[in-house]
Amino acid sequence: MRTSPAVRSAALVATTVVLLPLTACSDDDGSADRSVPSTASTAAPTATPRKLTSQKPDWQPCPAPSEAQGSGTAPSPLPGGASWQCAFMDVPLDYADPGGRTVELALIRTAARDKDRRLGSLVFNFGGPGASGVATLPSFGTAYDTLRTRYDLVSFDPRGVGRSEGVECSGDRELDARYARDGTPDTAEEEKAFVADQKSYVADCEKNSGGELPYVGTTNAARDMDLLRQVLGDGKLNYFGISYGTELGGVYAHLYPGNVGRFVLDAVVDPAQDAKQSSIGQARGFQLALDNFTADCAERDDCRLPGSTAAEVQDFIATLLADLEKSPVPGLGERELTQTQATTGIASALYSKETWPLLEQGLDEADGDNGGLLLALADSLNGRTQEGHYDNSNAANTAINCADSAQRFSPEQTRAALPEFRRASPVFGDYLGWGLMSCTGWPVAGAWVTPDVSAPGSAPILVIGNTGDPATPYAGAKAMAAELGEGVGVELTYKGEGHGAYNGGSTCVQKAVDGYLLDGEVPAEGTVCS
Repeated sequence: MRTSPAVRSAALVATTVVLLPLTACSDDDGSADRSVPSTASTAAPTATPRKLTSQKPDWQPCPAPSEAQGSGTAPSPLPGGASWQCAFMDVPLDYADPGGRTVELALIRTAARDKDRRLGSLVFNFGGPGASGVATLPSFGTAYDTLRTRYDLVSFDPRGVGRSEGVECSGDRELDARYARDGTPDTAEEEKAFVADQKSYVADCEKNSGGELPYVGTTNAARDMDLLRQVLGDGKLNYFGISYGTELGGVYAHLYPGNVGRFVLDAVVDPAQDAKQSSIGQARGFQLALDNFTADCAERDDCRLPGSTAAEVQDFIATLLADLEKSPVPGLGERELTQTQATTGIASALYSKETWPLLEQGLDEADGDNGGLLLALADSLNGRTQEGHYDNSNAANTAINCADSAQRFSPEQTRAALPEFRRASPVFGDYLGWGLMSCTGWPVAGAWVTPDVSAPGSAPILVIGNTGDPATPYAGAKAMAAELGEGVGVELTYKGEGHGAYNGGSTCVQKAVDGYLLDGEVPAEGTVCS
């Protein structure tokens, strides 16, 4: 059971878990040639054996989520009594050797309500990378009930995630210590400890999952989705990708443009940005969300935080974080709230406007030496249960990002980049800037600097950007639509707050998406919803 289900749901659809932003082999500036040689994870595939394309999953009632998926209870039936079914599907570990070793992917589905008008399956990916689709889809099941009229709702744990050969790195105690450590070193001693911690974490990942690490990248996940399409019996893939799921969808469209059915990409990752650019963009996005939160607070007479202007409220937050660096406050049990965990908690609550009240309360209580709520918010984003166990979302996030991104940053390169990060966000700049090193020392070379999502010949793909999105800034939607190509990417704008649009409360957005997915009505290019 999660400490804060609402926050955890928001965090699950994040493009990049905040502590582990997209990183990437480097020249002196951390850059890499776009034409990176293929690794085992991206080698050209050969024909997939019929025994895999014709397999029939053994659908059974779903068990409770595993620890790697986040623990909890088995999914409850949907309104009307519809049940959730789970199964496994075999996929090649290495698509360059499709007749070799296979791995199992965990699947989940619930059947369409109108059998006579059924269109097929609608496959969801909720982002991360690292979010368990098997654990997440049921928690959003009622939100997609309209789509269930004509689609089987389907999701999966991508390779390396949850029950799909989940990547394992450090244990629970080590992760508690890792997340409590200073993630924004200011001195040579703090930097030495930060680098040592990074090396230790990478060593744990290689020790526990080294054989799988070359094969968990997005290209293989896209190939898995096309195999899933065939196993489900669908001629085209109908797809709803959220956050990182938009990047996965774009890569799929590039590889299989002729197999694209009705695609929706919501909370869009910018495919034209490299690791550093993406992290700076995310810093700006979280700062914008914080600006909006503090402005709202300053305008309300009942706000619990000191300050009559947004700037004064932000000064209070900055002072609180500086104080926590010097003197952590009591948190939960024996754990204290540190500056890094407080920053994680703030970011966690900014994923959705619905959790702004929790953020206000948590900041107020932390100022009174009670860090429990902010620490709970941080735990929700870090994948920690109340019992002290971690799911594998952050381990998978690192493994997938580092299999994808070819950039690697040294401490010197990271320090040189910090001024730009601080200009992007006084609060989150250092926090996300030092995150550039999350792939440093990774044992697998990354596949690209930026992914190719060009999809000439594809059916139209609906691309939705939210002007107030902290994790996937609005500009990413326009970039994705352009990169997909003329006549393919169709952009829709939502003027709102939070991460994503479809579940943001806009009837306009939902009508546009439902009309496209259910009836094939493509919204006019440039549609704006509020």
